[in-house]
Amino acid sequence: MASQLYIGNKNYSSWSMRPWVLLTGAGIPFEEKMVRFDSFDAQSAFKSVVAAINPVGKVPVLVDDGFAVWDTLAIAEYLAERFPDKQLWPADARARARARSVCAEMHSGFNALRSHCSMNIEASLPEVGRILWRDQAGVRADMARLEAMWTGLLAEHGGPMLFGDFGIADAYFAPVCSRIRTYALPVSPTVAAYVDRVHQLPAVQAWVQQALAEHDFIDFDEPYRSRP
Repeated sequence: MASQLYIGNKNYSSWSMRPWVLLTGAGIPFEEKMVRFDSFDAQSAFKSVVAAINPVGKVPVLVDDGFAVWDTLAIAEYLAERFPDKQLWPADARARARARSVCAEMHSGFNALRSHCSMNIEASLPEVGRILWRDQAGVRADMARLEAMWTGLLAEHGGPMLFGDFGIADAYFAPVCSRIRTYALPVSPTVAAYVDRVHQLPAVQAWVQQALAEHDFIDFDEPYRSRP
């Protein structure tokens, strides 16, 4: 039986996007369980569903034969071990360690970018992006780090993805590519080309198209817009 992946709204849920794109891009069958973001209060419908399978009460959650794995890094590691033939991490030990390092860096860092540039696939917010770029030194610093990281990895491994072929690192940074597009953040031609390649991946395109089809405006996930 295929595993189940519990996710939130595709338009807003950057953490959910990572394992969904990884599973889809790797051709690993799974059943999607979308739990709408109504509220994150303990009494919300979202919390009542997710907390029943994950004590943290957050998405994403992968349930494989009744066994629940939560947190995107844990899900990625579980899938890499469960499906070694998919080569989700690089084969070379040092490249594999570097891929884990940059994913962990994304997992725990880039707080300014995540805080000020929340994922919103449906929106186009270039004016907001220009203001944030002008006023938020943390956003500029996070983007400078991404520039250095991605440029270095693409040069070292020859592209088209960060470690050559599509893998966990690319799925992990797919929501960042979405943020760059939404807010029209300035990037070098090398990084812009990588963002475009990620955006054109069939798995990412599928997520984006389904996000656009939601038509579900969630007020608390819209810091820059009011309900139409």
